[in-house]
Amino acid sequence: MKAIRRFTVRPVLPEPLRPLSDLARNLRWSWHAETRDLFQTVDPERWASSEGDPVRLLGSVPPARLAELAEDRRFLRRLTAATGDLTDYVTGDRWYQNQSAELPAAVAYFSPEFGITAALPQYSGGLGILAGDHLKAASDLGVPLIGVGLLYRHGYFRQTLSRDGWQQEHYPVLDPNELPVALLKEADGSPAQVSLALPGGRQLRARIWLAQVGRVPLLMLDSDVEENDLGERGVTDRLYGGGSEHRLLQEMLLGIGGVRAVRTYCRLTGYPEPEVFHTNEGHAGLLGLERIAELVDRGLDFDAALEAVRAGTVFTTHTPVPAGIDRFDREQVARHFGPDAELPRIDVQRILNLGMETYPGGEPNLFNMAVMGLRLAQRANGVSLLHGNVSREMFSGLWPGFDPDEVPITSVTNGVHAPTWVAPEVFRLGARRLGAERTEDELAAGGAERWDVVADIADQDIWELRRNLREQLVVEVRQRLRASWRQRGAGAAELGWIDGVLDPDVLTIGFARRVPSYKRLTLMLRDRDRLMDLLLHPERPIQIVVAGKAHPADDSGKRLVQELVRFADDPRVRHRIVFLPDYGMAMAQKLYPGCDIWLNNPLRPLEACGTSGMKAALNGCLNLSVLDGWWDEWFQPDFGWAIPTADGVGTDPEHRDDLEAAALYDLLEQRVTPRFYERGQSGLPDRWIEMVRQTLTLLGPKVLAGRMVREYVERLYTPAAHAHRALTQDAARELAGWKARVRSAWHGVTVDHVETTAATSTAELGATLGLRVRVGLGGLTPDDVEVQAVSGRVDAEDRITDASTVPLKPASGSDLEGRWFYEGPLALDRTGPYGYTVRILPSHHLLASGAELGLVAVPSQDVMEGAGVLLR
Repeated sequence: MKAIRRFTVRPVLPEPLRPLSDLARNLRWSWHAETRDLFQTVDPERWASSEGDPVRLLGSVPPARLAELAEDRRFLRRLTAATGDLTDYVTGDRWYQNQSAELPAAVAYFSPEFGITAALPQYSGGLGILAGDHLKAASDLGVPLIGVGLLYRHGYFRQTLSRDGWQQEHYPVLDPNELPVALLKEADGSPAQVSLALPGGRQLRARIWLAQVGRVPLLMLDSDVEENDLGERGVTDRLYGGGSEHRLLQEMLLGIGGVRAVRTYCRLTGYPEPEVFHTNEGHAGLLGLERIAELVDRGLDFDAALEAVRAGTVFTTHTPVPAGIDRFDREQVARHFGPDAELPRIDVQRILNLGMETYPGGEPNLFNMAVMGLRLAQRANGVSLLHGNVSREMFSGLWPGFDPDEVPITSVTNGVHAPTWVAPEVFRLGARRLGAERTEDELAAGGAERWDVVADIADQDIWELRRNLREQLVVEVRQRLRASWRQRGAGAAELGWIDGVLDPDVLTIGFARRVPSYKRLTLMLRDRDRLMDLLLHPERPIQIVVAGKAHPADDSGKRLVQELVRFADDPRVRHRIVFLPDYGMAMAQKLYPGCDIWLNNPLRPLEACGTSGMKAALNGCLNLSVLDGWWDEWFQPDFGWAIPTADGVGTDPEHRDDLEAAALYDLLEQRVTPRFYERGQSGLPDRWIEMVRQTLTLLGPKVLAGRMVREYVERLYTPAAHAHRALTQDAARELAGWKARVRSAWHGVTVDHVETTAATSTAELGATLGLRVRVGLGGLTPDDVEVQAVSGRVDAEDRITDASTVPLKPASGSDLEGRWFYEGPLALDRTGPYGYTVRILPSHHLLASGAELGLVAVPSQDVMEGAGVLLR
């Protein structure tokens, strides 16, 4: 019989065991081995059946066992030590508290998904795992961060396979009372709520659940409350589910509701109000509108409020293609704002203007969440050096007149949280050399350029570690594969072959990620005969473990999964290649350490960063990847291989796949497998072990989330906090007025004449030219602008490359025609074809970049032809 109502009955812990509840409720246990070991001691069998979730564990332990532990002095000593360690961790000074700069009082970090632990399944892929690692690293560093997201009642889908290999989705119901979260409550004990106004007088209400991620609070909004109508209750049903109306409501709740949740949390707990708001991808971009509305309520006009909000906002884009960005019909957005809906005091047209694609090639009727995110943030970044370049190209239409490399989008390369992703065996090997505490600090906070201590680890120890991890993966794969085949309808009698799947002495390749087409799950199948030869080679075989989920609405992705599964089902190769369904954090934590090679073959440059290879590298796994994302930035032949790409603009996609697959097979046949199986005088694969050593020594410190978060603090959060403090109400009004005046006068800003002291078209290295420029400022003054000489090498089309800029200085007052003269030297510091030009930019001490307004004046064609701008 089916229950008509479900609720959770919590155990009453004996008084000596009460600290166990506090340890279970702080998600630091998910990356702190000693705390997990303590919970395992409570009941090893139940710990395993609870899948390592201490909340579920404590809900299932019999009272007799709890009473026994309450009398166990050795266990109680360990409990006291773990509790004291957590207290020190959350209250003691860490890296952030020891900085001398004036850092932000707090930072609010918004993301649509967070991958903290498998016990809190609120993530779908890389964006969420990155957000979870960001929170954990911020906690380790002592950064006063508040995470803000949604609590999805079904999370992301669980994946199984049909008998013929077709992906099937299942959406388990998550009861927040069974998760490691707690309701945020008002002083009177009632649940804290936020609400949004919807068209037609309706309300969208949401409770606030709190997950404690070490030192960092994570606020998660949940619309499944009784006061909501059925439709509103379902707003937070699924991650990335539903149509555009559903997604818009989710993003309104995340952005607007999220700011209200932050204000509520700070009011109730005394936590410092954030000075910086960081939106992780465009989904949360509407948070800027709520903050504008707050300032409008305090007496600022919209333009001044916009400037104040921009100053303290950071926007991170993870998307290398326009199709990956959320876009809504403008009428749909307009319906949700204004007098009859949300933010009634703001003119709807001003809201729409922030997201409209008003640039060449844009769709004028669509509201673009990334475009709005960029217009609402004074600082923006991509997530690798290459992705920064791609982003500047992709969004260059927002800054007309500027070369893409001057578009004000920087990059902070992603990192991964090593304590989460490093296998315990790898940690112990490091701890034998450095001690547990120092190893923990190196992995969490980072800061070192190299891990030279790895040089002291014996080859034999490294090789034994790698084989041990591979053996663990083999056991894990067999268990998961057996469970998958049972779900597909196979009987136990037909699964005896699974006991021979994979071999702990065979070169093991891992490939696991989401399954959009650009990641090319099936590139390895391009020449099946050649792949079979690699899998079944009599002396140098390979074996491959594959996992990944296609989006529920992506049938083409599901067909790729099915194609791979059907190949892996072939009795000739099924002991050498497997597909594991339901890829998630728990699987990943076994998969990364157990592989010898991590394979990544996206279409370059469509991988924004690709952090799975970083997690593998931290465990001594070598990368075999297309030069995309982070691998383009840090690849060296000492610790991996680069798959050549055929990404010329004229290359047919099918032909490109053929070429790149052939290059992959060549690398495996000629370079990778020989190195793994080749033995030196010691009987060990010396050259392979040296590559593992170089991976740990050189890549290890680079790929840490601690390094990433420190970069965010130093390069983005702190400048944003300083800008926020500078934008008082009066300063915001002054800046908004100045921008309006500059924009209205800019049509009159001109470069009228350029003179140079160069008499010929050649000059010597080290010489200096004198420039004299006459400009019109159209009613502006020299204080409003900067006149620059831009110089550098020129290409065959006379475009300046690798440009450098030098400001010119006013030479005198304006002439009778209101023109101004500027002068300055131009040093010739490079040989070869060389050129210069002159331009005028707006200039104000509160701008973060000269390109911020997207305004620039350059010489007309007539002026350029008369200026002698090329030196050869």
